[in-house]
Amino acid sequence: MAFLARYQPWSVNHEFLNEVSRLLDRNSANDASTSATADWAPPVDIEEYADKFVLTADVPGVDPATIEVTLEKGVLTLSGSRAAAVEQQGVERRRSERASGRFHRRFTLPDTVDGDSVSASGKNGVIEVSIPKRAQVQPRRISVKV
Repeated sequence: MAFLARYQPWSVNHEFLNEVSRLLDRNSANDASTSATADWAPPVDIEEYADKFVLTADVPGVDPATIEVTLEKGVLTLSGSRAAAVEQQGVERRRSERASGRFHRRFTLPDTVDGDSVSASGKNGVIEVSIPKRAQVQPRRISVKV
């Protein structure tokens, strides 16, 4: 009985480059203050609408009730942690790509936000933070009396 094995001489190099790229991407996403206090950073999307900003963060495996969302002096902070997977007995090989430990992300908000009305919700491993904008003061026309 014969079987075929695929020969891929560059697969080790390819895996190494992917791993280095992943590490560089992860480190570039963290600012200096985050990398000193966090083990990983969740990916985040930010959308701006006419009346609000919406920040969406992927945090699979993290209980939304344990995520801390704070707003202080115009800086929105998301922080929490994800427990490491329990190692099972008898595993011969392991490839682990999911980060565990503390995460910490900070975002500087513009002066136009209404900090008192910020709300956050979590569902299916995604945290959504809604940040309403303050009503803009419209210019007032002043008539000149003669």
